[in-house]
Amino acid sequence: MALRVLLIDDNAERAAAVSAGLEADGCVVVGHVHNPSDLIGLGLIALVREARADIVVCDMDSPSRDTIESMQALNRDEPRPVVMFVDDADPAGIQAAMSAGVAAYVIEGLVPSRVKAVIDVAAARFRAHQAMKAELHEARSALAERKLVERAKGILMKSRRLSEEEAYGTLRRLAMDQGKRLADVAESVITLSKMLHD
Repeated sequence: MALRVLLIDDNAERAAAVSAGLEADGCVVVGHVHNPSDLIGLGLIALVREARADIVVCDMDSPSRDTIESMQALNRDEPRPVVMFVDDADPAGIQAAMSAGVAAYVIEGLVPSRVKAVIDVAAARFRAHQAMKAELHEARSALAERKLVERAKGILMKSRRLSEEEAYGTLRRLAMDQGKRLADVAESVITLSKMLHD
């Protein structure tokens, strides 16, 4: 399936060369933003959704604070790999772009023949980063659920004078009887305990 690219470039001649290069490499340029001020606020998110873009390629002399903020909003609300080609090697700009979720930041501008290779690397890096984020979220959720179960077991052990094993068995039975997850039952036990003791 062809990669759908949203191109951001205020230089019409350069943008035309990049578009031609991308399309020759099998990509589809689904939109072209000539004016970076169109990105301010939720503009970029709306453009990406409307164009159903898979990746954003941005070519500019030096990204403004507004551009970086729009990239940050995109990364938060509609994550896509973003590739920035810039002329300015400002370390603060590089740091700001990377913090905003830019997948590749290429200094000394854009060479049309290299764009596809950079996009492929950025897309792979983005997928790896998204997978790590998902794993981290999963690990945090599992830890939070374990803490709930431990707390609920403690409540049952204290209030009903049960062993740890008996308390855990009680929670499991309740979960099965109610067709709920163990963590949800544990949360109900904790909430009920608070209500009774407040």
